[in-house]
Amino acid sequence: MDRLYLYDTTLRDGQQTQGVQFSAAEKAEIARMLDQLGVDYIEGGWPGANPTDSEFFDNPPPTRATLTAFGMTKRAGRSAANDDVLAAVLNAGTPSVCLVGKTHDFHVTEALGISLAENRANIAESVAHIVAQGREALFDAEHFFDGYRANPAYALDCLRAAHDAGARWVVLCDTNGGTLPDEVRRVTAEVIAAGIPGARLGIHCHDDTGNAVACSLAAIDAGARQVQGTLNGLGERCGNASLTTLIPTLLLKPAYVGRFDIGVSTQGLAGLTRLSRRLDEILNRVPLRSAPYVGASAFAHKAGLHASAIVKNPATYEHVAPETVGNERIIPMSNQAGQSNLRARLAEAGITVDRADPALARILDEIKLREDRGFAYDGAQASFELIARAELGILPRFFEIERYRATVERRRDPAGQLLSFSEAVVVVRIGDERTLSVSESIGADGADRGPVNALWRALAKDLGPYQASIDDMRLEDFRVRITQGGVDAVCRVVIDFANDAGQIWSTVGVSPNIVDASFQALVDAVTWKLIHDRVTPVAAADRRP
Repeated sequence: MDRLYLYDTTLRDGQQTQGVQFSAAEKAEIARMLDQLGVDYIEGGWPGANPTDSEFFDNPPPTRATLTAFGMTKRAGRSAANDDVLAAVLNAGTPSVCLVGKTHDFHVTEALGISLAENRANIAESVAHIVAQGREALFDAEHFFDGYRANPAYALDCLRAAHDAGARWVVLCDTNGGTLPDEVRRVTAEVIAAGIPGARLGIHCHDDTGNAVACSLAAIDAGARQVQGTLNGLGERCGNASLTTLIPTLLLKPAYVGRFDIGVSTQGLAGLTRLSRRLDEILNRVPLRSAPYVGASAFAHKAGLHASAIVKNPATYEHVAPETVGNERIIPMSNQAGQSNLRARLAEAGITVDRADPALARILDEIKLREDRGFAYDGAQASFELIARAELGILPRFFEIERYRATVERRRDPAGQLLSFSEAVVVVRIGDERTLSVSESIGADGADRGPVNALWRALAKDLGPYQASIDDMRLEDFRVRITQGGVDAVCRVVIDFANDAGQIWSTVGVSPNIVDASFQALVDAVTWKLIHDRVTPVAAADRRP
């Protein structure tokens, strides 16, 4: 088998994503996760370009993977040894250094304003200087495919300059992301035929046409033996080739299985979904549900026909087993659902129902009726389970909400600033006990967190005998959608919760009032948690209404 090397640039190219800025500590955590995954190279950033990258390289985490510093070829008019920008990259002390240089004649003359010969010499001298320092050198051939299209002879000359100067890897970069897979495959093959060995050739694709993964695979098929990308496809503009898609494709699809020796183990692959979601958590981003392999919807089967077949044999509608990438199968409920979806979903919740039970029809009717009112259960499995339990007569009654109130007030703080303050009151009856809880929504920084946060704090403040079960609940995500327009607007709120045991569950509420919709979802979330913790409801003595 050929060795295929994985080069991750999440910490450098991924950091160029709009709205993304890593701290040095976050970079170190991501580097450790990448190392556990099994990539071969971790590009940590550009030393000297910003304080965060410099801090990261001052104290990098130990890794099995080769840590790489990124920079550019020397500037015109000075030697490689006297270029301070190049010196800062070398001073990071990494065993590997990647330098980007121009290979498109238009960029050389227009952007750099130098001659083609001088640019070629800059590439050769810079790479030779890196090699002379005992470092592994990589050359990122910027705008290579555009340059090859415009002036193939010159683009190839730039590659040869880096190769002949001792570069371990020469990387073909589709910097603008506009090249399609067929052209990438053809050009890569022509580069190899022109004398650059595939064993020293890499590919770096951007996703501006949605083809970054396909283009990367095309280059590998043509003979390139290093592939660059980022976790979750982070990157400038539309992003880079996603390693969370490329890696499982290379390890699981028949076209590649057995062809390449890749450093990612079965165990590493099984942690891919968790790694992907941890990255989104660090970035405070909502994970893309439709992401291949690792998305929450990647193995969701909504149509009744699909669910019926999945129950018989998952291979009918799944191209790989979800557990191989650490994901899970979901049989969601919706107004398109049939009894196959319903029974499969109930079985996942540990509820066995006879096929002839009339409650199945009642559950389906209730789901469809509620979705007509704006509810959506394909992304709120916990709320669906509570509806099913109610129709089956097995929904425990843990507590009763007698009333609640949420207020938002504008008032001056002690410093005289006019600020918003939210407060909530929740009255709960548990058995024969009645409790009233009041909470403000003030964060550690003194800022208001809003009425929904105040309601959650009040609800979770004192649930008496149930308190130990809900203390580890964390509100992970909060999504609001308007399901009808105009004066008849209805809000649908979906809330994701998690706990210390790694459970994740979602609930939904619908109301013309966003606070009321949110409170419905909060109450469902607590009820579901108590059920799954097998908490015994507190019984109430008989009393008049």
